[in-house]
Amino acid sequence: MPPTGIRLRIKRKAVPYTVLLFSTLLLAACSGSWNDPNPPEKPGEIVYYGSFSTRLQHLDPVRSYSSEEALFIDQIYEAPYRYHFLKRPYVLEPALAETMPKLSYFDAGMNPVASDSPELAYSVYTIHLKKGVLYQPHPALAENEQGQPLYLFKDKQSSQQYTTLYDFPETGTRELTANDFAYGLKRLADPKNKSPLLGFFSNYIVGMEAFSKQATELSGEVSGKGRRQEWLDLRDIPLEGVRALDDHTLTIRIKGLYPQFSYWMAMHFFAPMPWEADRFYHSPGFQSRNMTVDWYPIGTAAFMMTRNDPNSGITLERNPNYRLDPYPSEGTPHDEKRGFLDDAGKPMPFIDRVTFRLEKESLPQWSKFMQGWYDRSGDDSHNISASNFDRAFVVSGNGVDLSQEMIDLGITVSTELKPSIYYYGFNMNDPVVGGYTEQKRKLRRAISMIMNTEEMLEIFANGRGQAAQGPIPPGIPGHVEGEEGINSYIYDWIDNKPRRKTVEEAKRLLTEAGYPNGRDRNNGKPLVLYLDTTGDSAGPIADWRRRQFEKIGIQLEYRSTDYVRFKQKMRNSNTQMFGWGWLADYPDPENFLFLLEGSQTSANCQCDGANSTNYDNPAFNRLFHQMKTMENSSERDAIVAEMVEIVRSDAPWFGGYHTKEYYLNNSWMTNTKRHGIAKDAFKYVRIDTDLRRERQQEQNTPVAWPLIATFVGMIMVVFPAARAYRRRLTLRIKPQIKPQIKKQTQKQTGENS
Repeated sequence: MPPTGIRLRIKRKAVPYTVLLFSTLLLAACSGSWNDPNPPEKPGEIVYYGSFSTRLQHLDPVRSYSSEEALFIDQIYEAPYRYHFLKRPYVLEPALAETMPKLSYFDAGMNPVASDSPELAYSVYTIHLKKGVLYQPHPALAENEQGQPLYLFKDKQSSQQYTTLYDFPETGTRELTANDFAYGLKRLADPKNKSPLLGFFSNYIVGMEAFSKQATELSGEVSGKGRRQEWLDLRDIPLEGVRALDDHTLTIRIKGLYPQFSYWMAMHFFAPMPWEADRFYHSPGFQSRNMTVDWYPIGTAAFMMTRNDPNSGITLERNPNYRLDPYPSEGTPHDEKRGFLDDAGKPMPFIDRVTFRLEKESLPQWSKFMQGWYDRSGDDSHNISASNFDRAFVVSGNGVDLSQEMIDLGITVSTELKPSIYYYGFNMNDPVVGGYTEQKRKLRRAISMIMNTEEMLEIFANGRGQAAQGPIPPGIPGHVEGEEGINSYIYDWIDNKPRRKTVEEAKRLLTEAGYPNGRDRNNGKPLVLYLDTTGDSAGPIADWRRRQFEKIGIQLEYRSTDYVRFKQKMRNSNTQMFGWGWLADYPDPENFLFLLEGSQTSANCQCDGANSTNYDNPAFNRLFHQMKTMENSSERDAIVAEMVEIVRSDAPWFGGYHTKEYYLNNSWMTNTKRHGIAKDAFKYVRIDTDLRRERQQEQNTPVAWPLIATFVGMIMVVFPAARAYRRRLTLRIKPQIKPQIKKQTQKQTGENS
């Protein structure tokens, strides 16, 4: 063991090297961002970085009916038709189809008739498909030299080496055919797949109900328990209304006349599915490993999924087999000025990879956006929170403008007044607030007057919305702006804008309804009304609602339950008032007016009816059935206007509003126009990666001086203490080493002598 003094000298010599090493690491770190959460990019790769906030349940196109899931599904799957990215009002255009569908009409004996013939029984849609469309690379389509599938497994043991889709070394592809659309619709009709639209489409597509029954019977034969595990080749079961005339021609026959059916053919429920993929995913043992269509999609669109970890992140990559798809060359009059036509005619997509990270909370999502690690402020339900809204925008009498901080960072804003409506509803079967007498109408109108939606939006939503004047939102035919479009039962037109009628007017109506000062004229008891909610019976907005009712003497009480119980109460009509909403499936007034049609009540349809208020006005119902089968025309517009006026008079809804969403785009993003219905937007997006890298470095320059100052301070404290310690230690060991040194010196002297 070396003497203590030598050991101390070694430590003293190491100190300068330690300081030098730390300084070198510190300076090296200053050259890049310390907080970059994104994985490395490949050279020349263009990556979009985004987030999602809700764990996905379904990626099967026939099962998912969620806008959050559509954010991913619609990048991978395509339908025969899609919405034009830029045009407003919303316009359908061909996607996988070559042209818009050809319509033919027939009587019950399949003899041709005119579209207005009283004998019309069927409408037939003929769809001509594009040629040369290929599926993404996928192991289900991999074949050997003899044209046989590479991956067919007889038992679980033979496939146990494959735990994810990405374990398969070989992939293949083939051309899209009309039979793939037929197979996709058969999967929708198969009860095993639990499509939420099976009942709806069974009312229209000829033979779908019979197909479902036959598939159910075969399911019982295969498993003996009614739960099919093995693959059932749906090609062997005929679906009468769907036929592939050849590889690129498909016909769909529906019952009667339903012009809105074209809109449904733009939704992912009509996406094609190769039968080979259905067989592949039914391989023994695959379902226990989550190797299903619900987990690993297969499509023809611009992107394919290469990572699916719903608890962490999802990655989409460019489909190498995607066809030539040029960016649109037409739009609205303002699109050219805003740069939305700069890429006209260029092939899409413009990005190679889309990386999503799960962000359940809005604060970290916002922070990463402001640091430049996310390209936009949100992709699904991540709208800007109230606290961040105040930082991002300045609200004035002229509206909402970007704050100076956002302008300085080059951030732009995309807005969309969504084709949606959120409202409070009266249960029209309730003995107090329901009914169709004039007294009941006046009670509901009085409540509608005092429910100040404009104030609610201003206080609780930063003004992000527009009070509803009727059941049809902006952007949908039948919505009328200006003085002609106001609800004259609730509003007056003053100073060129709608103004809610006064509280005094509401009190007058309440008195005429039999409740002067909020008390029953017959027994003097106060009027107490009940609002069913899912847990918001306390807090600012709950107190605000109570105050609105108190303006006219009505007591508002809450009946709070969890969502499952709430749905059950809605199904059983066990409510008095409730909050509800609807987002457009397609841009047609029928998609909103059917929410009030009598056959859609839970009692009448024996299902979870869309008519949650149980509104059932014979005059409205008659006009609805007349309107729903008409093409858009001035005559149809007049019928829609009459229906809207009936709803305004009866007032089954109150406090309605249409949401307006604000999304921020970092300066390197272009082609950021929002679409209220379509979700397939990522193929249109362009990113300037050089500008992004530059701005990220500017926004994430490390502030190193506090760390350096701390380190220097530590040195100034530690070094004197260390020196003092070494001195004390040296003083203690000197008496011990002096005799050893003396003996060693004497010994050396003797040896020298």
